[in-house]
Amino acid sequence: MEENVQKQVSMPRIGEKAPEFKAVTTQGDINFPADYKGSWVILFSHPADFTPVCTSEFMTFASMEDKFAEANCKLVGLSVDGLYSHIAWLRTIKEKIEYKGMKNVEVKFPLIEDITMEVAKKYGMIQPGESNTKAVRAVFFIDPHGVIRTIIYYPLSLGRNFDELYRALIALKTADEFSVATPADWRPGDDVIISPAGSCGTAQSRMDGKEEGLECKDWFFCTKKLDKDQVLKKVLKK
Repeated sequence: MEENVQKQVSMPRIGEKAPEFKAVTTQGDINFPADYKGSWVILFSHPADFTPVCTSEFMTFASMEDKFAEANCKLVGLSVDGLYSHIAWLRTIKEKIEYKGMKNVEVKFPLIEDITMEVAKKYGMIQPGESNTKAVRAVFFIDPHGVIRTIIYYPLSLGRNFDELYRALIALKTADEFSVATPADWRPGDDVIISPAGSCGTAQSRMDGKEEGLECKDWFFCTKKLDKDQVLKKVLKK
Protein backbone atom coordinates (compact mmCIF):
# COMPACT_ATOMS: atom_id res chain seq x y z
CA MET A 1 0.00 0.00 0.00
CA GLU A 2 2.86 2.37 0.83
CA GLU A 3 4.28 1.83 -2.67
CA ASN A 4 1.13 3.34 -4.17
CA VAL A 5 1.36 6.51 -2.11
CA GLN A 6 3.06 9.22 -4.17
CA LYS A 7 5.71 11.12 -2.30
CA GLN A 8 4.54 14.59 -1.36
CA VAL A 9 6.37 17.43 -3.10
CA SER A 10 7.18 20.37 -0.85
CA MET A 11 7.32 23.76 -2.48
CA PRO A 12 7.24 27.40 -1.37
CA ARG A 13 4.17 29.53 -1.93
CA ILE A 14 3.38 32.96 -3.30
CA GLY A 15 3.82 35.58 -0.60
CA GLU A 16 6.45 33.60 1.30
CA LYS A 17 10.13 34.40 1.61
CA ALA A 18 12.21 32.65 -1.03
CA PRO A 19 14.07 29.69 0.54
CA GLU A 20 17.71 30.54 1.20
CA PHE A 21 20.64 28.61 -0.22
CA LYS A 22 24.30 28.92 -1.16
CA ALA A 23 25.45 27.45 -4.45
CA VAL A 24 28.23 27.15 -6.99
CA THR A 25 27.35 28.61 -10.39
CA THR A 26 28.93 29.30 -13.76
CA GLN A 27 29.45 32.88 -12.53
CA GLY A 28 30.93 32.00 -9.13
CA ASP A 29 29.41 31.31 -5.73
CA ILE A 30 26.08 32.92 -4.80
CA ASN A 31 24.15 33.41 -1.57
CA PHE A 32 20.50 33.44 -2.56
CA PRO A 33 18.45 35.58 -2.26
CA ALA A 34 20.68 37.85 -0.12
CA ASP A 35 22.99 38.65 -3.05
CA TYR A 36 20.02 39.96 -5.01
CA LYS A 37 18.49 42.28 -2.44
CA GLY A 38 17.07 45.36 -4.15
CA SER A 39 16.51 43.59 -7.48
CA TRP A 40 13.78 41.43 -8.90
CA VAL A 41 14.97 37.93 -9.75
CA ILE A 42 13.65 35.21 -12.01
CA LEU A 43 14.91 31.87 -10.70
CA PHE A 44 14.19 29.12 -13.20
CA SER A 45 15.03 25.46 -13.59
CA HIS A 46 15.58 23.28 -16.62
CA PRO A 47 15.72 19.46 -16.87
CA ALA A 48 19.21 18.88 -18.23
CA ASP A 49 22.18 20.30 -20.12
CA PHE A 50 22.71 19.35 -23.77
CA THR A 51 18.98 18.97 -24.45
CA PRO A 52 17.28 20.80 -27.34
CA VAL A 53 14.31 22.44 -25.60
CA CYS A 54 16.55 23.72 -22.79
CA THR A 55 19.04 25.01 -25.36
CA SER A 56 16.33 27.00 -27.13
CA GLU A 57 15.22 28.44 -23.78
CA PHE A 58 18.68 29.46 -22.64
CA MET A 59 19.40 31.15 -25.94
CA THR A 60 16.13 33.08 -25.66
CA PHE A 61 16.69 34.11 -22.05
CA ALA A 62 20.29 35.15 -22.79
CA SER A 63 19.13 37.23 -25.77
CA MET A 64 16.59 38.97 -23.54
CA GLU A 65 18.87 39.45 -20.53
CA ASP A 66 19.45 43.16 -21.19
CA LYS A 67 15.71 43.69 -21.54
CA PHE A 68 15.08 42.10 -18.14
CA ALA A 69 18.00 44.04 -16.64
CA GLU A 70 16.40 47.29 -17.81
CA ALA A 71 13.45 46.35 -15.61
CA ASN A 72 15.83 45.71 -12.68
CA CYS A 73 15.41 41.96 -12.96
CA LYS A 74 18.25 39.43 -12.82
CA LEU A 75 18.17 35.87 -14.14
CA VAL A 76 19.37 32.77 -12.32
CA GLY A 77 19.15 29.31 -13.89
CA LEU A 78 19.39 25.84 -12.34
CA SER A 79 19.66 22.22 -13.32
CA VAL A 80 20.77 19.11 -11.47
CA ASP A 81 23.84 18.77 -13.69
CA GLY A 82 27.38 19.56 -12.55
CA LEU A 83 29.41 22.72 -13.09
CA TYR A 84 31.67 21.31 -15.80
CA SER A 85 28.68 20.03 -17.74
CA HIS A 86 27.16 23.52 -17.49
CA ILE A 87 30.34 25.16 -18.76
CA ALA A 88 30.71 22.75 -21.67
CA TRP A 89 27.04 23.16 -22.65
CA LEU A 90 27.13 26.97 -22.56
CA ARG A 91 30.33 26.96 -24.64
CA THR A 92 28.61 24.70 -27.18
CA ILE A 93 25.64 27.06 -27.35
CA LYS A 94 27.92 30.02 -28.10
CA GLU A 95 30.14 28.24 -30.60
CA LYS A 96 27.80 25.94 -32.50
CA ILE A 97 24.06 26.57 -32.05
CA GLU A 98 21.91 28.85 -34.16
CA TYR A 99 18.19 29.14 -33.44
CA LYS A 100 15.60 31.59 -34.81
CA GLY A 101 18.31 33.93 -36.02
CA MET A 102 20.16 33.83 -32.70
CA LYS A 103 23.78 32.72 -32.86
CA ASN A 104 27.03 33.30 -30.97
CA VAL A 105 24.82 33.63 -27.89
CA GLU A 106 26.76 33.96 -24.65
CA VAL A 107 24.90 33.05 -21.46
CA LYS A 108 26.19 35.50 -18.87
CA PHE A 109 23.73 34.93 -16.06
CA PRO A 110 24.58 32.28 -13.42
CA LEU A 111 23.61 28.66 -13.90
CA ILE A 112 23.49 26.78 -10.60
CA GLU A 113 25.15 23.41 -10.09
CA ASP A 114 22.65 21.28 -8.15
CA ILE A 115 23.83 17.67 -8.45
CA THR A 116 22.59 16.94 -4.92
CA MET A 117 19.15 18.35 -5.86
CA GLU A 118 19.18 20.32 -2.61
CA VAL A 119 17.99 23.57 -4.17
CA ALA A 120 15.59 21.85 -6.58
CA LYS A 121 13.90 20.07 -3.67
CA LYS A 122 13.64 23.28 -1.62
CA TYR A 123 11.74 24.87 -4.49
CA GLY A 124 9.65 21.82 -5.44
CA MET A 125 11.31 21.61 -8.84
CA ILE A 126 11.52 17.80 -8.69
CA GLN A 127 8.06 16.49 -9.53
CA PRO A 128 8.06 12.68 -9.09
CA GLY A 129 5.12 12.22 -11.45
CA GLU A 130 7.21 13.81 -14.20
CA SER A 131 10.74 12.70 -13.23
CA ASN A 132 12.68 11.74 -10.11
CA THR A 133 16.01 12.76 -11.64
CA LYS A 134 15.28 15.96 -13.57
CA ALA A 135 13.83 19.32 -12.56
CA VAL A 136 10.70 20.47 -14.34
CA ARG A 137 10.62 23.91 -15.95
CA ALA A 138 9.82 25.97 -12.87
CA VAL A 139 9.84 29.79 -12.80
CA PHE A 140 9.89 31.86 -9.62
CA PHE A 141 9.50 35.65 -9.66
CA ILE A 142 11.10 37.04 -6.51
CA ASP A 143 10.78 40.71 -5.57
CA PRO A 144 13.49 43.05 -4.17
CA HIS A 145 12.50 42.05 -0.62
CA GLY A 146 13.09 38.36 -1.29
CA VAL A 147 9.38 37.49 -1.44
CA ILE A 148 7.99 35.05 -4.02
CA ARG A 149 5.43 36.87 -6.12
CA THR A 150 4.62 34.47 -8.97
CA ILE A 151 5.22 30.77 -9.66
CA ILE A 152 4.83 29.15 -13.08
CA TYR A 153 5.49 25.46 -13.80
CA TYR A 154 5.88 23.71 -17.14
CA PRO A 155 6.46 20.00 -17.86
CA LEU A 156 9.66 18.67 -19.42
CA SER A 157 8.25 18.65 -22.95
CA LEU A 158 6.92 22.23 -23.05
CA GLY A 159 9.19 25.17 -23.75
CA ARG A 160 8.32 28.42 -21.97
CA ASN A 161 6.79 31.56 -23.49
CA PHE A 162 9.39 34.24 -22.76
CA ASP A 163 7.25 37.13 -23.93
CA GLU A 164 4.79 36.10 -21.23
CA LEU A 165 7.53 35.93 -18.59
CA TYR A 166 8.53 39.50 -19.42
CA ARG A 167 4.89 40.63 -19.55
CA ALA A 168 4.27 39.10 -16.12
CA LEU A 169 7.26 40.95 -14.65
CA ILE A 170 6.10 44.32 -16.00
CA ALA A 171 2.54 43.65 -14.82
CA LEU A 172 3.73 42.75 -11.31
CA LYS A 173 5.78 45.93 -11.09
CA THR A 174 2.92 48.03 -12.46
CA ALA A 175 0.52 46.62 -9.88
CA ASP A 176 2.98 47.54 -7.13
CA GLU A 177 3.82 51.02 -8.39
CA PHE A 178 0.26 52.16 -9.13
CA SER A 179 -1.75 50.07 -6.62
CA VAL A 180 -3.87 48.54 -9.36
CA ALA A 181 -4.59 45.11 -10.83
CA THR A 182 -4.02 44.10 -14.44
CA PRO A 183 -6.72 42.31 -16.47
CA ALA A 184 -6.34 39.37 -18.83
CA ASP A 185 -3.68 39.84 -21.50
CA TRP A 186 -2.73 43.27 -20.11
CA ARG A 187 0.18 45.12 -21.62
CA PRO A 188 1.53 48.63 -20.91
CA GLY A 189 -0.91 51.18 -22.33
CA ASP A 190 -3.99 49.05 -21.67
CA ASP A 191 -6.55 50.04 -19.04
CA VAL A 192 -5.97 48.73 -15.53
CA ILE A 193 -8.42 47.58 -12.88
CA ILE A 194 -8.91 49.32 -9.56
CA SER A 195 -9.87 47.56 -6.35
CA PRO A 196 -13.59 46.76 -5.93
CA ALA A 197 -15.60 49.19 -3.84
CA GLY A 198 -15.28 48.51 -0.12
CA SER A 199 -18.61 50.01 0.89
CA CYS A 200 -22.11 50.55 -0.46
CA GLY A 201 -21.47 54.28 -0.56
CA THR A 202 -18.34 53.93 -2.69
CA ALA A 203 -20.12 51.48 -4.98
CA GLN A 204 -22.98 53.92 -5.50
CA SER A 205 -20.59 56.82 -6.03
CA ARG A 206 -18.79 54.91 -8.74
CA MET A 207 -21.98 53.91 -10.49
CA ASP A 208 -23.14 57.54 -10.38
CA GLY A 209 -19.94 58.55 -12.16
CA LYS A 210 -18.68 60.67 -9.26
CA GLU A 211 -15.16 59.21 -9.27
CA GLU A 212 -13.29 60.96 -12.03
CA GLY A 213 -11.28 58.92 -14.48
CA LEU A 214 -13.08 55.62 -13.85
CA GLU A 215 -15.11 53.59 -16.29
CA CYS A 216 -17.40 51.23 -14.38
CA LYS A 217 -19.18 48.33 -16.04
CA ASP A 218 -20.71 47.54 -12.65
CA TRP A 219 -19.90 48.49 -9.06
CA PHE A 220 -17.22 45.80 -8.78
CA PHE A 221 -15.67 46.17 -12.26
CA CYS A 222 -14.03 49.55 -12.76
CA THR A 223 -11.09 50.39 -14.98
CA LYS A 224 -8.99 53.46 -15.60
CA LYS A 225 -6.50 54.51 -18.23
CA LEU A 226 -2.81 54.32 -17.45
CA ASP A 227 -0.48 55.90 -19.98
CA LYS A 228 2.10 53.54 -21.45
CA ASP A 229 4.97 56.01 -21.09
CA GLN A 230 4.01 56.64 -17.46
CA VAL A 231 4.08 52.90 -16.77
CA LEU A 232 7.43 52.29 -18.43
CA LYS A 233 9.00 55.30 -16.74
CA LYS A 234 8.04 53.85 -13.37
CA VAL A 235 8.82 50.17 -13.86
CA LEU A 236 12.02 50.29 -15.90
CA LYS A 237 15.28 50.82 -14.01
CA LYS A 238 13.46 50.36 -10.70
